[in-house]
Amino acid sequence: MIVLDSVSGGSCPSKATIHGKTVIVTGANTGIGKETARELAQRGGRIILACRDLDKCEAAAKEIRGDTLNHRVDARRLDLASLTSVRAFAKKIVEGRKPREEERVDVLINNAAVMRCPHWTTEDGFEMQLGVNYLGHFLLTNLLLEKLKASGASRVINISSLAHIAGHVDLEDLNWERRPYEAKAAYCQSKLAVVLFTRELSRRLEGTRVTANALHPGVASTELGRHTGMHKSVFSSTVLGPFFWLLIKTPKLAAQPSIYLAVAPELSGVSGKYFNAFRQKDPAPQAQDDEAAQKLWARSARLVGLEEAEVPKAASPGRVTDTRSS
Repeated sequence: MIVLDSVSGGSCPSKATIHGKTVIVTGANTGIGKETARELAQRGGRIILACRDLDKCEAAAKEIRGDTLNHRVDARRLDLASLTSVRAFAKKIVEGRKPREEERVDVLINNAAVMRCPHWTTEDGFEMQLGVNYLGHFLLTNLLLEKLKASGASRVINISSLAHIAGHVDLEDLNWERRPYEAKAAYCQSKLAVVLFTRELSRRLEGTRVTANALHPGVASTELGRHTGMHKSVFSSTVLGPFFWLLIKTPKLAAQPSIYLAVAPELSGVSGKYFNAFRQKDPAPQAQDDEAAQKLWARSARLVGLEEAEVPKAASPGRVTDTRSS
């Protein structure tokens, strides 16, 4: 277990609590999202689980309330494959009937994802991985930005992947309508888009107290890989199994980087960065292209129908700074 803990990064180094803060975690009914929500509830926060399947979401919220004795854990329906659902969720957060519960959002963790699924499309006609992993979160984040700004030193945490290294964003064919579909390449594109989005969002938030960072949580044993075929063959389950055990994190361990970015006081003001587990790293060269990030933002805003009033104004063009004061 010591070896496994060392290989997989270990527990969050920060012991900070988040009493009085509200956290939204997408895809929190299972896997990394659920474990992230559980620990943040243990640290005293008000946690909103945002999931497509409301029954599973409510069951997870009930379990977390029981485990942590924190009654301020709620379930809300959010289908990232539906822009209508994203807007409805955001509207309830921003204009909810329970203003004392929705008066602030301190941390938004865009965790939900699909991986290497068949060539499915979302309700709005987007390639599924792009729609769920990126475009749904792009719209959600923009719709919640004013609430995040009003809450003070807030944080947006976007879960990407090491797979972004192999990614290429094709602005002329984001939804794979002109090319033969490749599930792996589509996944890598969606995760590269997340890093580029984080970079441009941080630039647009300069001068505010809201930060945005992306992270690779590590490879975890979760439902995310259900379409990859991993472990289905005799070879992978018997020969490679012991090595998978050493290298693949449990959901609890894979949740630790998200928790760290959400709570660590030393990360106050750090924005526009990419983390591999707890360490800040340079992302792939194509993820550091400011022009590409700005073009992707403009294209994404058109695709999801963001009105001008809903889009945060960009700072003057220039170098992306490492940190901002909080």
